Amino acid sequence: MRKRLLTWFSENARDLPWRRDHSPYRVWISEIMCQQTQVATVLPYFERFLSTYPTIRDLAGADENQLMRMWEGLGYYRRARSLHAAAKKMATEHDGEFPDSFEDVLALPGIGRYTAGAILSISRNEAFPILEGNTQRVFSRWIGLTTPPTEKPAQARLWELSDKMLPRRKAADRANGPAGFNQAAMELGALICSPRSPKCTECPVATMCHANQMGLQDEIPGKISKVQYESRTEMAVVISHDGRYLVRTIPEGVRFAGMIDFPRAGPPEAGDVVEMESWLAAQIGSDVTIGMRIKTIKHAVTRYRMTLHIHLADLAIASASKQQPGPLPDSWQWATVDELADMPMSVTGRKIVGLLDRPQRSLFSEL
Repeated sequence: MRKRLLTWFSENARDLPWRRDHSPYRVWISEIMCQQTQVATVLPYFERFLSTYPTIRDLAGADENQLMRMWEGLGYYRRARSLHAAAKKMATEHDGEFPDSFEDVLALPGIGRYTAGAILSISRNEAFPILEGNTQRVFSRWIGLTTPPTEKPAQARLWELSDKMLPRRKAADRANGPAGFNQAAMELGALICSPRSPKCTECPVATMCHANQMGLQDEIPGKISKVQYESRTEMAVVISHDGRYLVRTIPEGVRFAGMIDFPRAGPPEAGDVVEMESWLAAQIGSDVTIGMRIKTIKHAVTRYRMTLHIHLADLAIASASKQQPGPLPDSWQWATVDELADMPMSVTGRKIVGLLDRPQRSLFSEL
């Protein structure tokens, strides 16, 4: 089975940048970026990231705002902060080098059992099993496992299988060793053994797969509990003064912490326009009048299905000739569109900037 799989992989493997240069640093970055994100989306980010931060020390010394701006669009921003924290840990505790031992790799922020094993097996051809979305599905089908793979007994069995399937080759033999096998199993899941309508007629190990033999490839893996999404409505406001727009740094403990955003809130802080005016006035120490709605954006964030209403708004001083806004709390600031271009923002925050950057931005300058 291994021989067939590895032969298939040698002929069908995608040309990915972290396969051309499989240093631990590059494999680590690729593994973190690819978590919950499609490879096609990751590729341009990976190249830019490595150009900006070619070494662990470069990443450790990165400006956090620049780092988050580089990550913008990949989502799950905690991953970027964990990368930064792990790089700092390696710079101080491992002389700027990626650790050698599994235990030291596992101790890095943002790295769990799968990621540690993937980095060490793919970069150094060490015999560590890996179990992620693709291999979890592939292995379940191979052994005809009808139990949902997220259940503890099923997880234990799949980890055991992953370990037993590993070749015990010398480290120099990457193509036929753990590095080759782990990547081949993941690639099979990505290209052939898909969640729906797997291409069993193209699979190199179909005749040895229990799910295929029993006709259960559409039932395996067992059903995994789906995320129950909640509907949530929020409001964002655009306030301008002298060519600048009011934004804030999102505080810790709040979604997208550390990023820049326009004034935004939802229940329980602000369930309607009046509550939004009160919430924002308390935040910045100045009365606010919310005006016309200019856009509604629907999007998904983690377990929420979001509806975001974007309104124009005025500060209380807006009608007083040449009067300047009062001082803002530390987390708030005024920024031009050009300045916002270099600040890290969420996808919806960037869409609001896009509204300001259109020809009709003259509408906003009149406020």
